[in-house]
Amino acid sequence: MDNSRKNKLKLKVSAIKDGTVIDHIPAQYLFKVISILGLDNIENQITFGTNLESEKLGSKAIIKVSDKFFENDEINKIALVAPHAKLNIIRDYDVVEKKVVEIPKEIRGIVKCFNPKCITNNEHIITSFQVVDTSPIALKCKYCEKHTVGDQIKMQ
Repeated sequence: MDNSRKNKLKLKVSAIKDGTVIDHIPAQYLFKVISILGLDNIENQITFGTNLESEKLGSKAIIKVSDKFFENDEINKIALVAPHAKLNIIRDYDVVEKKVVEIPKEIRGIVKCFNPKCITNNEHIITSFQVVDTSPIALKCKYCEKHTVGDQIKMQ
C-alpha cells in the first residue's frame, strides 16, 4: 500500500478545545500514567490511544485530557515510567506551550519501597524517596535508606 493511501486510512482523534495532551508514553505504561495522574478518578473527558506507531518508541500511547492543566510536580511523576513524555498545553484548539517531563528530586506516595521490612510496607505511612540517580532511576527511601533501582521500582 502506498504512503498516500496509508495516510488517508489512519484514524484521527478529535482535537480538544482546552486541556493537556501527553504524548510519547511507552505503550506498556499507559495505564500506570493514568493511575499516577489520578485520571481514573476525574470527571473530565479523557481520550487515550495505545500501541500507536512511533518512530522513536516503536509503539506509543497518548492521553488527551479536556479542561485539565497539570502542575509541574504532578507531571514530573510520570518521568518514572515515561521519561521521554511530552506535554502539549492546548487553549482554544492551539498548542500554546510544550513541556518535557523531568524526574523530580523527591517522589512521595506513588512508589513502593523495595525493602519488605521498611515501615512503609508495614504501617500506614506515605512513602518518600530521594532520587539519587536518573540513569537508571535510583531512589533512596527516606525511612529505611534502602535503594530501589530500575526494574525494582513498583508503583503502589
